[in-house]
Amino acid sequence: MDISYGAAFTVGLLGSGHCLGMCGGLVSAFFIKVGAGKTAPLRAVASYHVARITVYAAVGWLAALLGSVLVSTGRIGLAQGVLQIIAGAIVIVLGFDLLGLSPIRNAYGFAPLAWVRKQFVGATQKGPIIGSAIGGALNGLMPCSMTLAMAVQATTAPSPPEGMLVMFAFGLGTLPAMFSASLLFGKLGPRLRGWLLKGAALTVIALGVSTFWQGLRYFLVMWRLVA
Repeated sequence: MDISYGAAFTVGLLGSGHCLGMCGGLVSAFFIKVGAGKTAPLRAVASYHVARITVYAAVGWLAALLGSVLVSTGRIGLAQGVLQIIAGAIVIVLGFDLLGLSPIRNAYGFAPLAWVRKQFVGATQKGPIIGSAIGGALNGLMPCSMTLAMAVQATTAPSPPEGMLVMFAFGLGTLPAMFSASLLFGKLGPRLRGWLLKGAALTVIALGVSTFWQGLRYFLVMWRLVA
């Protein structure tokens, strides 16, 4: 399957409004509490976002590994098609959730939210560099439909390294907005955030449709071969 790293990067870039709306205030408050404005602000911010993107990449690796395990448990060709169909459908639903049009709202992250919040608050006491790294890693685990959609997309990658690169590209796309929020504590205007979010959601939906269609075609081809 052809994995588009450019599309993953675009989702992250267009999702800047969503990132700032969901996490901008949280990140700004974190850097105020951790004291990064007084001590090594650039190193602290870099530590935060390197850790955050590293978590995304690790999630991508594990997602692709999970996908390969699921495929290997059944008839390889048919299972690969089924996985892509299911992943595509989930990504589409998450895309509509970003638009606020899905009857199913996502409340899931990669770790329990209560635990993440507790550790995030505690990270502010660890100093500007170590604390920022911990905070960034925890930020990568927080519930987010956009991040979850890209992780589901990564399950269809041909190999764990390629799944890792999907999430790494996505993380790089989120970097400009999140980095500026960390340093400048600024926000995009609500109208611009809204347009960027719509663009990210539509890109997510397009990825889901493409994955669903590829999976369906692959399943039908393999079905004819094994039937």
